[in-house]
Amino acid sequence: MADFFQPGVITTLHKLSSSGGDHLEVELRAFRPYRPVGLVLPALYSEFETPAMKIICDELREVDYLGRIVVAIGKCSYEEYMRARAFFDGFRTPVTAIWVEDPRITGLLNQLTEQGVRIGDYGKGRTCWLSLGYLLAAGDVDVIALHDCDITNYTRQMLNRLIYPVAHPNLGLEFCKAYYARTSNRMHGRVTRLFFSPIVRAIQSMLEENPYLRFLDSFRYALSGEFVMNADLARIIRIPSDWGLEIGVLSEVYRSCALGSIAQVDIAENYEHKHQDLSPEDTSRGLRRMTCDIAKHLFRTLAQQGTVLTTHHFRTLEVFYTRFAEDTVRRYHADATINGLDFDLHQENLALNAFARSVRDAAQEFTTDPLALPQISNWIRVLSAVPDFNSRLLRVTADMQVPGTGPLSHHASSRSTA
Repeated sequence: MADFFQPGVITTLHKLSSSGGDHLEVELRAFRPYRPVGLVLPALYSEFETPAMKIICDELREVDYLGRIVVAIGKCSYEEYMRARAFFDGFRTPVTAIWVEDPRITGLLNQLTEQGVRIGDYGKGRTCWLSLGYLLAAGDVDVIALHDCDITNYTRQMLNRLIYPVAHPNLGLEFCKAYYARTSNRMHGRVTRLFFSPIVRAIQSMLEENPYLRFLDSFRYALSGEFVMNADLARIIRIPSDWGLEIGVLSEVYRSCALGSIAQVDIAENYEHKHQDLSPEDTSRGLRRMTCDIAKHLFRTLAQQGTVLTTHHFRTLEVFYTRFAEDTVRRYHADATINGLDFDLHQENLALNAFARSVRDAAQEFTTDPLALPQISNWIRVLSAVPDFNSRLLRVTADMQVPGTGPLSHHASSRSTA
């Protein structure tokens, strides 16, 4: 059971009861007529070959308070997409499955590029952005939630707790992010523990009081992949297409919302999903790429606020970050020891050293080209460039839901009627 302390500048919603939270589902069902909720599930096809996706689908199949579910399936052939889509047969909630690589989707994105609209690089960020766009185009949900598809201990109670704060009509919240512990016989979440918190606190100590950094430091798990927001907020935020997705969303929320309308919620006593490789010498993959992308987005947001970061700042930051991270390792060592968890001090320090190199690499890339970040245009910008984009997107996704109307048959039909 968690404490009830309110840290930082945002509202923290704790798990203070051992009850299963069934009352939340009852209330969410009552909210549905006037606070309809859409759920986004960004998924790779490979995730449909794991036990986690079956668990998630089994839990979601009986949920009846959602207005829509959109699952965006990527890195697959059309045949694999069809197999993945079958996972959602028998749901009580209408499910729209989007094949991210569908040539018709590619055609729509190319139209945006031709109009100068930024669509970012292929990745989770673009998948989430496309899914948000679909729900906004459908226009029948007021609240949009998103969670990952690799959660191995997923339960409906996690979803209930995630959605409830923003769906509740009287709490006045526009955005809520999940937090949780990530442990097994040892601690996980290295990027959050050993990189994100230390670098935010190191920069805070180097600069004068910065409200943005204080905001970020208020989140207990700033890099969690689970969040919920009002549809109006989803319409105006810009989303990074790289590993900076979570920090990018928080930065946009900070820019667009009053602090009193932002919250974090404890959704589980423990949370488990797949783990990325450290890849200490390869900045193109694993946690090294993730930490580089996060740092670049952090630097860019500070620059957008007028904070001057010079080469001298970055040289100091690498050393200062290392000191903060070393102190953090000592704290987690004590925490693991009192809880009887394994703690590999050597591996923790190897990760710390790799992340320190990420600070240097990110600083070099940022100072070379501070605007070279794949941030996707918001949906207001999309519709200003292509006013009928919503109807085109709805038409393409509707075609996908009909068996036998894959991209090849679609093109053949178009030629026969020409």
